[in-house]
Amino acid sequence: MDHDTRRARSMQQPLMKECFRWYGPNDPVPLSYIKQTGATHVFSALHHVPYGDVWAQDDIHQYKQLIESVNLRWDVVESVPVHEDIKTRTGQYQKYIDRYKQTLSHLAAEGIKVVIYNFMPVLDWVRTDLRHKLPDGSRCLYFSIAKFATFDLYMLKRPDAAASYTKAEIEEATRIWKEMNVTTRKQFERDMIDIFPGCSRGLTIHDVRSMLKLYQNIGQQKLKEHLRLFLQEIAPVAREVNINLAIHPDDPPFSIMGLPRIVSTEEDLHDILMMVDDPVNGLCFCTGSLGARPDNNLHAIVRRFSNRVNAVHLRNVQRLENGDFYEADHLAGSVNLSNIVRELLIEQANRLKHQRNDWQISFRPDHGHTMLDDLSKPDPTNPGYSCIGRMRGLAELRGLQHGLAQNLTTINTK
Repeated sequence: MDHDTRRARSMQQPLMKECFRWYGPNDPVPLSYIKQTGATHVFSALHHVPYGDVWAQDDIHQYKQLIESVNLRWDVVESVPVHEDIKTRTGQYQKYIDRYKQTLSHLAAEGIKVVIYNFMPVLDWVRTDLRHKLPDGSRCLYFSIAKFATFDLYMLKRPDAAASYTKAEIEEATRIWKEMNVTTRKQFERDMIDIFPGCSRGLTIHDVRSMLKLYQNIGQQKLKEHLRLFLQEIAPVAREVNINLAIHPDDPPFSIMGLPRIVSTEEDLHDILMMVDDPVNGLCFCTGSLGARPDNNLHAIVRRFSNRVNAVHLRNVQRLENGDFYEADHLAGSVNLSNIVRELLIEQANRLKHQRNDWQISFRPDHGHTMLDDLSKPDPTNPGYSCIGRMRGLAELRGLQHGLAQNLTTINTK
C-alpha cells in the first residue's frame, strides 16, 4: 500500500451508526431479522412499562442482554415517555419528574448513551391512513387533513373544532363520515387513538376528551415554559450520568385538535436548545416530521443545529398542495436527504477531529413501506415498521452515505 493510499484511508470520512427500531420480544420483526439487515445497533425501549413508572435497572439489563445475544448493541433509547402530568404541570408532575431522573440513572448504569423523548400533547404521532396504497402496490402511512377533520368533528366532537378547518375540508369530512359504516368507523377510531407502536395504551374517545380538557388554558408559550422547567430538572442528571437527551419534533408539525405544538419549526428548536444551553440537551433530527411542513428549510436547520443533534431519524414525506402528506421512498419525496446526510457526515467528522466521545451519530431508517412478502402478513403489525421497507431504506441510506463519504474524503485529500 503506497503512502497516498494510506493517507487517503486514514482521512476517510467516518459513517454514521446504522440502527433499526425494535419494539421488544413481541415485535413481529425479531432481532435475528434485524441482524440480517446489516444494522449493528437498535433503538428500543421498555414498552411494557406504564407511562410514568421507573424503569428498573434489572429489567434494562435483561433487555440489553437479549439484544446483545444476537451481536447487536443498544445505546439509544426510544423513548422514555413524558407523563401528561409533566406536560400540563398538574396532578403528581413532580413525582413523575423524579421517576424520570431515576430512569435516566438506571439507563446510564447499563451503558445507554442517548434518550429520545417528545413533548407532544395527548397523542404522539398521528396518521389518518395506516395502509394507503401507492401506485407500485406497496402501502404507506398517510395524513389527510380532511380525514382528520372527520375524526375531530364527528368522533371526538371537539367544541369549536369547525374553526380549525376550511369550508372545503369540512364538506369533505362530512362526505367521508357519511360513507363510513359502523365497522369502518370503529376501525378508524382505533387507528386514530391507539397506533402507538410496540404497545397499546387502550385509550378511548372519552380518555382523549378528558386529556384535552387539561390543555384548555395551556397555549404555546405556557407549554414551552413547562418543557423548560422539565429540562432544567432532568438535564443536570443527564449531564451527571453522561446521557444525551434528544427531543423528537412534533408529528405532524402543526396544531391538531386545537393543541399547541412547540417542536415544529426552526425557531422552536432554537428556543428549546437555549432553555438549557448544554450539549446534553439536544435533538432527535427527524427529517420526516420536520419535512411535513413546507416552510421548514431542513438543510438550513441541520446546518445551524448539527452540533446539538444527538440522534437521527431518516425518512421522507411527499407533501401535497392541499396540506396532506404521505411517507415517500427514503430517497424520494419533498426532502433532499442527500443534503441532510452530507451535513451530518461533516458534523461527525468535526466531532471526531475535536475528540468528542460522542462523535458517531446514530441514525435509523424510519417508516418504511409495507411491501413484498410483508403485504401478505396479517394485521396487527406496527404501522410503518414492517421489515422489508425499512431494510430497503437502510440499504439506500447506506449507499448514500458511502457515496457522500467518498466524495468528502476526496475533497479533503486534495
